[in-house]
Amino acid sequence: MTATKAFERLPTTVKPVNYNIRLHPDLEKFTFTGVEVIDVEVKESVRVVKMNSAEIEVQSATFLSYGQTVASTSIKTSEEDETLTVTFGSDLPVGAGQLKLDFTGMLNDKLRGFYRSSYTAGDGSLKRIAVTQFESTDARRAFPCWDEPAIKATFDVTLVSPTKTVALSNMPVIKETVEGDLKVTTYDRTPIMSTYLVAFVVGEFDYVEGKDRNGVLIRVYTPVGKRGQGEFALDVSIKTLPFYNDYFEIPYPLPKLDLIAIPDFSAGAMENWGLVTYRETALLVDPENTSSGTKQWVALVVGHELAHQWFGNLVTMEWWTHLWLNEGFASWVEFLCVDHCFPDWNIWLQYVNMSLKRALQLDALDSSHPIEVPVGHPNEIDEIFDAISYEKGNSIIRMLQNWLGAEPFRKGLALYLKKFQYSNAFTEDLWAALGESSGQPVNKVMSTWTSQLGFPMITTELVETSDSVRIKVRQQKFCADGDDSSEQQWFVPISVISQSNPENPTCYLLEGKEGEILVEGAKPGDWIKVNPGLIGMYRLNYSDEMLKRLLPAIKNQALGAADRLGIQEDLFALAKAGYNSTSNLLTLMGAYVNERNYVVLSSINGNLSELGSLFSHLPCFTQFKAMRRRIFSRILEEVGWEKRATDGHTDSLLRNMLVTTLGKSDDEQVLAKCHELFNQHVSGGKQIEADIRGAVYLTVRQDGKEETYRHLLDLFKKTDLHEERDRIQRILGNGPNAQLRTETLDFAMSDTVRSNDTPFVIHGVANSGAEGRDQTWAFVQEKFPVFKERYSGGFLFTRLVQVTSNFTSMEQYKSVESFFAENKAPSAERAVKQSLESIKLRAAWLDRDGESVAQWFTQQGL
Repeated sequence: MTATKAFERLPTTVKPVNYNIRLHPDLEKFTFTGVEVIDVEVKESVRVVKMNSAEIEVQSATFLSYGQTVASTSIKTSEEDETLTVTFGSDLPVGAGQLKLDFTGMLNDKLRGFYRSSYTAGDGSLKRIAVTQFESTDARRAFPCWDEPAIKATFDVTLVSPTKTVALSNMPVIKETVEGDLKVTTYDRTPIMSTYLVAFVVGEFDYVEGKDRNGVLIRVYTPVGKRGQGEFALDVSIKTLPFYNDYFEIPYPLPKLDLIAIPDFSAGAMENWGLVTYRETALLVDPENTSSGTKQWVALVVGHELAHQWFGNLVTMEWWTHLWLNEGFASWVEFLCVDHCFPDWNIWLQYVNMSLKRALQLDALDSSHPIEVPVGHPNEIDEIFDAISYEKGNSIIRMLQNWLGAEPFRKGLALYLKKFQYSNAFTEDLWAALGESSGQPVNKVMSTWTSQLGFPMITTELVETSDSVRIKVRQQKFCADGDDSSEQQWFVPISVISQSNPENPTCYLLEGKEGEILVEGAKPGDWIKVNPGLIGMYRLNYSDEMLKRLLPAIKNQALGAADRLGIQEDLFALAKAGYNSTSNLLTLMGAYVNERNYVVLSSINGNLSELGSLFSHLPCFTQFKAMRRRIFSRILEEVGWEKRATDGHTDSLLRNMLVTTLGKSDDEQVLAKCHELFNQHVSGGKQIEADIRGAVYLTVRQDGKEETYRHLLDLFKKTDLHEERDRIQRILGNGPNAQLRTETLDFAMSDTVRSNDTPFVIHGVANSGAEGRDQTWAFVQEKFPVFKERYSGGFLFTRLVQVTSNFTSMEQYKSVESFFAENKAPSAERAVKQSLESIKLRAAWLDRDGESVAQWFTQQGL
């Protein structure tokens, strides 16, 4: 067997100081030409300069120093290492010099590096775009460079483009000249920054603009004719920049900020300094046709990317091992930002479902990884852009902020940013700053959360006397398979409230395997709630007595919404892992009979949906759907189908969830109402409200009728709103008709669907039930070479691998294992392992609890 070549970072003998880059993209031939002059500092006299380059052809290389020009004798590229090695005829002198390179490249169609995109304007004309996506290691596909985050430099950029186009880069324009039908646009020099944050966009766009309270010019660029759809993101940005200025105690470092919607885009957005790129659905808001859920998503993504302008751009992780410093923090502070901009959205409660839950789910797997994991080759780097870096990262930051206190935490962040601005940092540097501001042993505590995978399960036991209430706590690693053999331990901040003292938590740091907590203000007989607000990143395993006392507080809602949510979330996780039983979980849900909070109901519904996917091929699935109808139908009757004057933001989210869930549960009234609304909509009558439109589309699609399918396709073809196209294409395959599912899979591969949307259309088929999952898996295997060519090395390849994760049998496990043993999935190998583990766990869960759950349904008269 051939040994894998060890990854090596670039030599430090030659260091870039400034890149002067001139690029001319050809939007017709999909090529670009480039010239760059790199000011360098030669640290040691060498004859060889090694840097990064991929899919670029370098025609010439010369070196100028002290008035002397040294010609190159050899220019070699390594496709495997993605490097360019230039050898010169004599040693390069130590000191300042200039490296000049002439090169050409392709505007590729792989959504990374310097790539091409396009859209059709309202008048039917095709508008072509050249755009960049460099994170993590794809600046090297646009220009040869030292493409490592710690090798920072400044950049002088010049773009040559057709006169009718908008040409953008990180900094403002300082000069623009016209040469025939081309214009030459030169931009101001950037601050010192990493290569992955450089950006260029060339194409035809409209924009809206405004200034924040500090005079920073902010523009939101949209496809031509959609200027008004940028207003919401502009408003959020104008509020957000000053908020971050104050929070970080550092003004936004650049004179302008551009946000731009890109039709073809792999991720949700990218934080390029001063030129932030977005998927259309993550930036554009149509006042009439955008749902409240999408509007919330736009606000969060804008908040996330703007946070990176400080946390990631101003201060950058030293290497990708510390990626979580960027993504974990931005994923936490986006909620802080949205809570500031929209305090009535109750976004911190939604955080539990959106972030904490995802972190706990993935990190319970053996195939998870520590927050900090050594990475080298670009394929390894791509794999850690996952829920661990993002969601676990932000969950431990939230826990840390609560432990230290909001103000000491903020002061520590400001200290960290000021100390390392325009440079690079390690995780330990953040811990040191927070320790200095708080006086707490931050590094000692938090290293247990970043250096090892997983998290603890805290088992509790009540100890009461006539005048005191104590709880014994014991920690062990929570494992998705119920294994209890691990000896891992964490330093765990634990807080506790009681029925008699619900407002003033008792705080305790568990530093060993076991501990005992005196619950301040508690009286014998009280209910005791551990981890109020779900701040701590751990699972709770209550004693029977403690859980029994909490049930009335759930039913009468004496407990807050987050705590009501957390009790069933923990029991669901315990049942799934085998620490408890699924029938006990279902019994617990009876305590939520009075529940009306959207976030709590959404959590319950999400857990029931996972159970539904487990049982979807079994006879008891009919009873399962009857149970869901029993839980949710009366709530929809109260909420109603149309938006009320008294509705808040989460009421709109609740209505959408209820219609979706009851439609999937074959509620006859909901099915009839959805078809009524849909028929009016497609016939040109009353239009379906944006907040429930996706739910109605999904419900009517489930009838399996070709007529409905054709109507949806017709709606898809007529609209130019990407959100509308997206809500349709993601549900087209979600029906019982195998022939229409096949048509949808073929549709996903057609030119009608954008390449960045294809994986989500395919997922829609997989989400249609057991037969759809099998059909999708067969399709993915058949088209795997195409997917590998198109998506390998990006986020979307992982999404395709994940279509297998909801299988429920060991026969399916063996099929997936066998396929990927023969068909390697670079940049998605960890996702393959996680999918295989998930299949095995689901099969064990079904084998362990399937029969007892069926009996439970029968006992309930379902």
